[in-house]
Amino acid sequence: MSATAKLLRQVPRLSRAWIPSGGIAATGSEDGHLKLIRAGYLRQSHSGIFQMLPLGLRVQDKIERLVVKYMEGSISASRVSLSSISSQALWEKSGRLQNVSSELFKFSDRKETDFLLAPTHEEEITTLVARTIKSYKELPLRLYQITRKYRDELRPRHGLLRGREFTMKDLYTFDSSAESASDTYHAVRAAYAALFAEVKLPVLAARASSGDMGGALSHEYLLPIAIGDDHVVHCNNCDYVVNEEIAGPSATRGSPADDELGVWRGITKDRLTLVNVWYPKRFIVAGSEETRENTDADIDIRSVKSIVPALDTAVDDAVPLWAAAMANSPLETMRLLNLADGRLPSSVRQDLVQGKQGAEMWPGQLHGMSPPPLLVSGSIERNSPGNGLLRVRDGDGCPRCSLGTLKVERALELGHTFDLGTRYSEPLGLAVAVPPATKKEPVFMGCHGIGISRIIGAVAEHLADGAGLNWPVAIAPYSCVVVPGKEEDLEGAIRVHAHVASSADSESNLLDLVVDDRRMSLPWKLRDADLIGFPVMIILGRGWRASQCVEVQCRQLKLREDVEWDRLPEFIDELHKRLS
Repeated sequence: MSATAKLLRQVPRLSRAWIPSGGIAATGSEDGHLKLIRAGYLRQSHSGIFQMLPLGLRVQDKIERLVVKYMEGSISASRVSLSSISSQALWEKSGRLQNVSSELFKFSDRKETDFLLAPTHEEEITTLVARTIKSYKELPLRLYQITRKYRDELRPRHGLLRGREFTMKDLYTFDSSAESASDTYHAVRAAYAALFAEVKLPVLAARASSGDMGGALSHEYLLPIAIGDDHVVHCNNCDYVVNEEIAGPSATRGSPADDELGVWRGITKDRLTLVNVWYPKRFIVAGSEETRENTDADIDIRSVKSIVPALDTAVDDAVPLWAAAMANSPLETMRLLNLADGRLPSSVRQDLVQGKQGAEMWPGQLHGMSPPPLLVSGSIERNSPGNGLLRVRDGDGCPRCSLGTLKVERALELGHTFDLGTRYSEPLGLAVAVPPATKKEPVFMGCHGIGISRIIGAVAEHLADGAGLNWPVAIAPYSCVVVPGKEEDLEGAIRVHAHVASSADSESNLLDLVVDDRRMSLPWKLRDADLIGFPVMIILGRGWRASQCVEVQCRQLKLREDVEWDRLPEFIDELHKRLS
């Protein structure tokens, strides 16, 4: 067998992989997910469920290897693999089953035992460790897994960004004290920051609500992106970064522009309480001539609901429901609740909460009825000046520093870290005795997730351009493709592959070459290479046949350069380092 024939057998070639690209027409509003489908990375099998094809699996494998690098290399975690099946009884014991029941895939076996497909594994891992460890000397313990998760999403959307089956990394940490757990938490945060930096994503670590997961402290790792489900609020002067859900009142400095008030109306689920939320229609920001218009869309519904837990947030127009209740309910059961935004002058707030604002206060007057007894809440008073009942907006003052202004962006969650305390260890019996104490106390836990498949969808959406996908070199299916111009150039492409691969700087560990030997025209292969998103292309065209000179292209760096044979390995290696 000739040397060329041996290389041909050894060299990775696209003809050996199933890459069903082409055959699907691009649309005018093609997003990253549609590019993933058109480029042959994945296919949908059911709503919110996708089959990963060879190219997609290569990207997923590289993300998983990065996760392993940081979990094991940075925080010394050990890898486990937990079953996808969990017991409903275990979730009842932790007190979490009813809160998330609507999102669970539940089933029973032939013995009528109730199980579920796990969307997360806090109950299982806590029970496993509780049955296994015997002494505080076995702590701290850090265990992680990369596995498929299941969630019965009401409305799956945006492909891999919100699916019903997805791949996640879970890290569970166990410490004997709150101080040790805090150290672990911050070590995980540092590892996450390094990991997201390596995949070239400008992720913001934002303080967030712990929600049903529990615990007193959590951070979301949010990628600012237009299709995100969350809003991230961050300051341009200090390290204040929070999810909008927990953003405190912003220190907006200024005053209402005039006396005109807006009112948003809501109603409670029993239809017996009308909620009026009053706010300034126009607001002058201190230190500028800017006038802001506020509308009902700027009402912070979460703040209102925190004051009125029975508020029906699904109602768009409360007045017709209120009118119907007025016609059919005893007057003494009806209530009117006035809430005033904290930026209104104190005298105006006082009038509002005492019901002195005239007919607009009371839409029930259309029935000729007198107002019912007034339920007075007082205006929303905070320890610092703020919006009170209005959402944080771009340009509002930072509540943490006196000089900064806030930016509000839609964002997508790629990871979440939780300091759980004893939320799960206490009900599930995970406890150890730490000297000098002899009594066993619950172990302090943390859980830390990263959405592996979500990162694939997020990178596709965030970095794609008009030509196609645009992978960071660390997770590209192949970092560099060698494209022969004609079929007779295939032997030269094999030589180029061997030349670059054998001379590459092994310390960079980024070079991953493939030869495109598919029997298609050069223009077709170049368009397909752009669509697939190879970071670097080496093209054997006329220059190759004339003088063994190749053309190197890199769309991310807007680079197109002719490179001679002798300096090609060094050039490609330096290019990869620039992209890393």
